[in-house]
Amino acid sequence: MIENVKIKVMLHDKVKKAIEVPKGSTLLEISKSFQEEYSYPILLASVNGVYRELNYRIEEDSLLLFFDLTSRVGSRTHIAGLTFLLLKAVQDLYGKKSNIYIEHSIDKGIYVKTNFSLTEQKVKEIKEAMHQLVKKNLEIKKMTVERLDAIRYFEQIGDFPKAKTMNYNTNTYITLYRLENIYNYFYHYMPVETSLLKDFDLTFIHEKGLVLQFPTVYQTEEITKYKHHPLLFQVFEEASDFGKKLEIETLADLNEIVSKGKVGELIRMDETLQNNRLLEIAREIVHQKRKVKIILLAGPSSSGKTTTTKKLCMYLQSLGYHPKMLSMDNYFVERKENPKLPTGEYDYETFQALDVALLDEQIEKLFNGEEVLIPTYNFFTGKKEFKETLKLEEKDILLMEGIHALNAELLKNIPRSSKYKIYLSALTELKIDNHNRFSTTDNRLLRRMIRDNRTRGYSVEQTLASWPNVRNGEEINIFPYQDEADVVFNTELIYELGVLKTYGEPLLYSVKETSPYYEEAKRLLNLMHLILPISSEQIPDDSILREFVGGSYFDAK
Repeated sequence: MIENVKIKVMLHDKVKKAIEVPKGSTLLEISKSFQEEYSYPILLASVNGVYRELNYRIEEDSLLLFFDLTSRVGSRTHIAGLTFLLLKAVQDLYGKKSNIYIEHSIDKGIYVKTNFSLTEQKVKEIKEAMHQLVKKNLEIKKMTVERLDAIRYFEQIGDFPKAKTMNYNTNTYITLYRLENIYNYFYHYMPVETSLLKDFDLTFIHEKGLVLQFPTVYQTEEITKYKHHPLLFQVFEEASDFGKKLEIETLADLNEIVSKGKVGELIRMDETLQNNRLLEIAREIVHQKRKVKIILLAGPSSSGKTTTTKKLCMYLQSLGYHPKMLSMDNYFVERKENPKLPTGEYDYETFQALDVALLDEQIEKLFNGEEVLIPTYNFFTGKKEFKETLKLEEKDILLMEGIHALNAELLKNIPRSSKYKIYLSALTELKIDNHNRFSTTDNRLLRRMIRDNRTRGYSVEQTLASWPNVRNGEEINIFPYQDEADVVFNTELIYELGVLKTYGEPLLYSVKETSPYYEEAKRLLNLMHLILPISSEQIPDDSILREFVGGSYFDAK
């Protein structure tokens, strides 16, 4: 007689449905009964609060929650599977020595380099080969092997970055995935079969690069046509070139610098280079022959906007300007007029929360030489208070930082030539290995987590709870306007992950197994385990990184 177990399935975090299934049933088998509730193939499940791949067998009464690519964990699983699928297609077509290099996110996709020449026709062939692998419904098999055996295997096939990274993993056994004749290692969960990976597209960029696209958490309806962002792309390439010159392209390369006691030299070099980039921007503004009257700065959360703005003021002052700061946060509409979120909370991030008419009017008056009574927004009363005046003299230049600074609907009455727009972000180019990247989003999350704890006393769980809303706001209010920028400034430092580990790892350990954020904290901890710690002792007090870990020169100003 077959023994049954009782399971409750939560649908989209809300509705519970109770059923009985034979003991030992796989999550894949169970998921087929619920697939019609989801827009895309189910990729992963949570069993009693713990993430499990779909080959996991249910042996006891359990609470299940399924995920497709419209969830964050499902999206990461989907991307890992597509990466494996792409590698398999490339090697089937062009041989075992053909390889791909996962670089960075770009326009709702991932930029991928190759070690062989591409053409538009070849990209079409690769795409078709991937679709054929999906139709074959091949198993992606999970297997446990000894770490030293895995290192030897990757050395034998010439994947030295992966072998090198495994030297910093102290586990006796590690998990590999096999797709027919290819074995690989991934830092995210993996789909169990190729039929689950039908939603993707490929776009040819140049002879050594393509973009892998897919539906995302923020754009679930369809895969839109790729839009190239030249400024952002150029800055990523510059960061990549800098890493290559220093022979620091992966976390293992950075670890080697740390282990040899040479990180101090790297810190000084990296900080000098970043300061020089910002100084070049200041000189470019001065070169505009005083046409520029306002500098607008925007970027996603934890991009280092505060420090960058203050340093830019300092550089402009050294070049003969008198910088004046104006806070966009003081131009909120009265609270009774402020739009609300579906939850009933006030939405301070929407463009409609700004008193655009007042801002436009006052900036125009300032540019005409008039003195203006500027507001200070009182967050307690929800009203603007007018106590300070501002007037721009001949050598004065205005700086304004805010999430809507790049929006073309802002300051429409001011000539474009009078505005200089800067987009900032911590564009992380350092990879884990050829097929696993360390995302810019995770870098910014670690920065924010550390700063929130230090300056606001927030727990890791509070930061993780607010992060989805922060990211949603960025997708709506910041990323669509990045091409409005005159320049992109990368605030990432090649050594910073070692410092973020030093501060962030102890905080992540505070998240208990009973917490709904435990799995996310565990994911970040697993990434931290790949990095050797770097002390903040040698970081300059004017570094952008000081904005997050403390000790900034600008905090005392």
